[in-house]
Amino acid sequence: MSDSSPARPAAPVLDVWCELQCPDCHTALDDLRALRARYGDRLDVRLRHFPLEKHKHAFAAAQAAEEAFAQGRGWEYAEAVLGRVPELDRAGEPFLVEVARELGLDAEEFDTALVDGRHILIVDADQAEGKAIGVTGTPTYVIGGERLDGGKSQEGLRGRIEEIANRLLAEQRD
Repeated sequence: MSDSSPARPAAPVLDVWCELQCPDCHTALDDLRALRARYGDRLDVRLRHFPLEKHKHAFAAAQAAEEAFAQGRGWEYAEAVLGRVPELDRAGEPFLVEVARELGLDAEEFDTALVDGRHILIVDADQAEGKAIGVTGTPTYVIGGERLDGGKSQEGLRGRIEEIANRLLAEQRD
């Protein structure tokens, strides 16, 4: 027996190139929370990694975030780390494992993932794609083919993202 109901169109995608040691990404956190709360599953907000060389723990933080996604709590983990950037600056990888433990994630698995590098290819691929489309800093948003740079200022970006998301959602209904 086949289901003849029309398939639900895929949600529009908002790619957020982010770095978990970045103060500007910390500033963007409220906007990301608001967008995720407003749109829920109608907008696919995807964390994309763009670790910057000037932040020595950024690459490890990106790998840790991927482990959190693998354990089903990626956004919660990313928000927890972004909310405590100065601690990450000071403590590095042990802090990343501690945040996992605080959130009730498998901290031993985080530690192992950081050692064995199982998520490096995902982080490298995100960074390469970001460079290919012109990402130079974080946060950078891409929605509906439009790139919005939040590294200079978050001013007005959430409103612009909402305009584009609303347009894309309306086009789906037509």
